[in-house]
Amino acid sequence: MQRVRTNGIELAYELRGSGSPLVMVHGAQGDQTMFADLARNFADHFSVLTFDQRGSGLSEKPHTAYSIALLADDTAALMDHVGFSAAHVIGVSMGGTIALELVLRHPGKVRSLILGCTTPGGPKAIRIGGSAFAAAYSTHAMSPEERGRALAEAAFTKGYIGQHPEIIPAMIEARRQRPLDPVALEGRMKAVLAHDVYDRLKQIGCPTLVITGKDDALVAWQNSQLLAEGIPGATLVLLEPAGHCFWLEQPQQSLHAMAQFLESVVKQ
Repeated sequence: MQRVRTNGIELAYELRGSGSPLVMVHGAQGDQTMFADLARNFADHFSVLTFDQRGSGLSEKPHTAYSIALLADDTAALMDHVGFSAAHVIGVSMGGTIALELVLRHPGKVRSLILGCTTPGGPKAIRIGGSAFAAAYSTHAMSPEERGRALAEAAFTKGYIGQHPEIIPAMIEARRQRPLDPVALEGRMKAVLAHDVYDRLKQIGCPTLVITGKDDALVAWQNSQLLAEGIPGATLVLLEPAGHCFWLEQPQQSLHAMAQFLESVVKQ
């Protein structure tokens, strides 16, 4: 793990593999460890950058205002630090909103875009919310047991949890090892709930894959449909059964769809 101060914030990051640059942008209360398997697979053909965003993981967690634009600028600054003038970008959940803002604010930095389980935001999108969201993304102080269980039950289908009873203890342990800062989380959640790029989607000119789980209880799959319809030439892949963490529930299908897309773009 490496650390750097860039764009006014100290970020923890990891760079692995070799080949075309690939940046992976994690979700709201996640960190770069959520990409462990995907990053390892892609490192055979790509130079993969993963990092903990401002307010997450092992990076600094300032108690200041957050915005998706700020987090996108953090990403661009980190890319500059590691020497990525442009990269393929994978963003999931809140990371997808950051990836969208990145390509809109810094279009020359994004060669292609993979948007997972995310939303354009705005009044035409299905708003993130509901009981599963309220429990899993509460900004009140919660024990690792409470938060890990709530997130697991929100992010995975019941069938997957039934087949993989180890997932809840693993999520609890993750929260114990990398505890959340409730104040920073509240700032991050305010940022994602204010996100709205719907009217700017047509400005995105890079190849785009939109992928999600049909059974996502946190970010409805119809939001991915809106993205695919709004971004010129975008392709939509729906996986089922799969919840919010589709790349963990359907690892082979997810990897195949992403790898096939990236291979086609690299050959262009």
